[in-house]
Amino acid sequence: MIVHLVDGTYELYRQFYGQLGRHTDEHENAGVMGVLSSTLQLLQDGARHVGVATDHVIESFRNDLWPGYKTSDGMEPDILRQIPVLEDALRAMGVTVWAMEEFEADDALASAVRVACEDRRVHQVQLLTPDKDLGQCVSGRRVVQVDRRNDVLIDEAAVRA
Repeated sequence: MIVHLVDGTYELYRQFYGQLGRHTDEHENAGVMGVLSSTLQLLQDGARHVGVATDHVIESFRNDLWPGYKTSDGMEPDILRQIPVLEDALRAMGVTVWAMEEFEADDALASAVRVACEDRRVHQVQLLTPDKDLGQCVSGRRVVQVDRRNDVLIDEAAVRA
C-alpha cells in the first residue's frame, strides 16, 4: 500500500496563484477548485490512501515561543477564506483532512509519516510537498517527497545531495 500525504496549505497557495494567471474572470474559489482537481487526478491515478493537512489557523504554538514567527498578517484574504471551504470540499470527496489549529500542517504530515511507517502493510509514504522542512522525514525510498509542480521524486539520496 502507498500512503499519499498532501500539504493542503501549499497546494492551496499554488493553485490560488496559478488560477489567477489562467483566468481573466476571477472565481471566488479558484484555489479550492484547483486543489480539488489535482486531488481528483491523484485518485484517478490510483491513490487510495490519501490524507491532506491544512493550516486551518496560520498561527500556532510557535508564535508564543518565537516573536516574529509567521502569522496571517499580510496574507491574501481570499486564500484565508478558502481554507475552510477546501477542508469541507475534500471531506465531501471522502479524503481524510487534518485541519490544524494549535499545530501546523507540517506537524500533522510528520506525525502521519510516523504512524504509516509503523504499519507493515505500507510499502511507501509519499509526502506531496516540496517543503524542505519535511525532508527530515524522508527515509530511503520508503518515505519520499514528491514535488508535483516540477514532477520530481525526492528520496533520501536526493535529500542528502
